[in-house]
Amino acid sequence: MFSKELFGQRLRMARRQKKENQDVLAEILMVTKTQISDMEQGKKTTTLEKLALICEHYGISADYLLGLTDDPNR
Repeated sequence: MFSKELFGQRLRMARRQKKENQDVLAEILMVTKTQISDMEQGKKTTTLEKLALICEHYGISADYLLGLTDDPNR
């Protein structure tokens, strides 16, 4: 089942594993740092297009970010 909180935790973990700050991800997604923060805190989600960019950038599956699997590999 989808959870904004789990999505945010996994997004934050992926970003930190790449040693990127929120500004870098915000630039890639063409959003504000506040929007990244809101996603990571489980307050908001993102569009399908931006989800695809996140998955491509971090090399992880959408199913993993959405909490449908615990396997981050594509």
